[in-house]
Amino acid sequence: MRIIGGQYKGRSIKTCEGPGYRPATMKVRESIFSMLMARGVDFEEVRVVDMFAGSGSLAIECLSRGAREAWFVEKSNKAAGLIRKNLADLGVDKKRIRVVSKDLFGVLSKKPEIPFDLVFIDPPYGKDLLVPALEKALKNEWIAPGAIVLAEVETSVSAPTEGPIADMELLTDREYGQTRILLWRN
Repeated sequence: MRIIGGQYKGRSIKTCEGPGYRPATMKVRESIFSMLMARGVDFEEVRVVDMFAGSGSLAIECLSRGAREAWFVEKSNKAAGLIRKNLADLGVDKKRIRVVSKDLFGVLSKKPEIPFDLVFIDPPYGKDLLVPALEKALKNEWIAPGAIVLAEVETSVSAPTEGPIADMELLTDREYGQTRILLWRN
């Protein structure tokens, strides 16, 4: 997979293969970053968290564009190891990154020192984890006021409209093949 923009544009990163892994295609990543830029995201000013990170491609794209800091939360040790290797191969400053190889819900059970400005959440398909993850992230202040939250889910998942998520403003709901992109402002 190639990085599509910024300092590392054109460089390749390795991705995991197997059940449950479906890195965002180039077309979807281009659309995502177009949406974010159209909404005024200044990548050099944001702290990013990539929940259910998988390959970490979305947060890596943010680092390529100058993000101050990126966290990758990925339960699979194999995938987390690959994220670490990709970051090392790219030469990303270790002070700008944190790879957490733990279950997301355990990580979200504690408040972070500083909430995040840009949140990516890409739960495994068919597990109904979007709402519980968003609710826990909101409850424990992982999502800063005014932050952008982007979810990549299967098209059968509708935008949640109840609970704390209802307080976020849904900005975009788009489909790309089997993928739905939901974009909120907190």
